[in-house]
Amino acid sequence: MTPEHEFDGISAGVLEAACRVSLLILDVDGVLTDCGLYYDAEGKVCKRFHVQDGLGIWIARKAGIHVAVITGQAVASVDARMRDLGISDYFSGCSDKRDKYMELLQKYSLSPDQAAYVGDDWVDLPVMAQVGFPVAVADAQPEVRDIARYCTRTRGGNGAVREVIRLLLHSRGMLRQLAGQWKEGLPHE
Repeated sequence: MTPEHEFDGISAGVLEAACRVSLLILDVDGVLTDCGLYYDAEGKVCKRFHVQDGLGIWIARKAGIHVAVITGQAVASVDARMRDLGISDYFSGCSDKRDKYMELLQKYSLSPDQAAYVGDDWVDLPVMAQVGFPVAVADAQPEVRDIARYCTRTRGGNGAVREVIRLLLHSRGMLRQLAGQWKEGLPHE
């Protein structure tokens, strides 16, 4: 699929909702990762992240979109990745993600329609039911896909976050411009 036709068929309502997003909240397992749990010989959990999601997060932040991560598990490898990405709004060990979601809205003085949440499983449903732009990754549970305004074509951990960010930028008319800046080299801060 060519970039010009990447978002053909997406309704005007979805594009309008995406355009309002100023806060993108991400789950980790099944969204930023492929749901795999990799254990080393010492029993420590390692996770696999997609590099294009990481660059997409950097681009979204440069475009003025706040990016936050709320996850149920507390894992050192995720802590390290969040530090690498420079995500300061990172909350781990959250069994109920609604409190952190409300804190983020208050911190940035946003309304729910200015927030997006990308999820894949039942634990994500309470926040997805409250945001203006709920998103499910392609391999999300059926109940999560049912509540989503947009479902990615890409599976979690395989570039789904980058796809969502491309949609957010496209909805603002910024995607082509930002991609063009890279043709001359890394854009300046």
